[in-house]
Amino acid sequence: MRAYELIKETFLRRTFIWIAHLSWLALYGLFWWLFLPDAEQFGGFLFLFSGFFLPLALSAGIFGDDIASGRICILVTKPFWSGQLYIYRFLGLSLQGALHIALTGVLAFALQAFMRKGSVEGLGMWLVASWLLFNTCAALSTSLSVVVGRSFNSLLLLVVIVTGWFVTNLLMGFLNAETMTGALTNFIRYACPPFELLRKFAGGEYEKFSLTVGRFSVTKSLACVVHCLMLTTAYGIAGIVILCRREFSRVRD
Repeated sequence: MRAYELIKETFLRRTFIWIAHLSWLALYGLFWWLFLPDAEQFGGFLFLFSGFFLPLALSAGIFGDDIASGRICILVTKPFWSGQLYIYRFLGLSLQGALHIALTGVLAFALQAFMRKGSVEGLGMWLVASWLLFNTCAALSTSLSVVVGRSFNSLLLLVVIVTGWFVTNLLMGFLNAETMTGALTNFIRYACPPFELLRKFAGGEYEKFSLTVGRFSVTKSLACVVHCLMLTTAYGIAGIVILCRREFSRVRD
């Protein structure tokens, strides 16, 4: 019952959440209507918006609002492990992502059948990749929300990732030493949200992306998924540890 209540609260904590879901679905439909894309074009579009921008919108202030209002003291003092609060909040986000991406697939098939243009061949892999990226970004944003006040966790993650992308491209252009360039590339590929990994996974490019399981006799596509799940788990564990060790005040921020 406690799990159901916390997951339900994650779904219903803001009216904006439902507006975000409907707005994103309308955006997908508009993109299809204007460009009549193939599966790769449409998949890349929803990969960015549903895998990255949507979890930022849904996770904004997921803990920061409770901490700022002092409500977090009521939640963490109830007779259960504080880490459960994080887990059930994250599960609420993950279920929202799964439902949203499933509806996106239904929408794409309906548009293709109605308009008789565009293509949905291979779209399933893009949907899976989008959900995996959604979970990774949601875990990272939720963990940031434990330490960043109010709804600034999503804004911080957006700024850091966009800025990091520009800075990385500049450094890659200026660095001549292949070892330094390779080290920077490996850090971004394996420690940061797996944009490149999952984009190539969805596109069918199965290179050795995972340092942890890619060297063994495991299919490279499975290695990509495992690596992504490991990143999500690592981001989540960091958030749980911080949440369990923080001391909170009942005073409003």
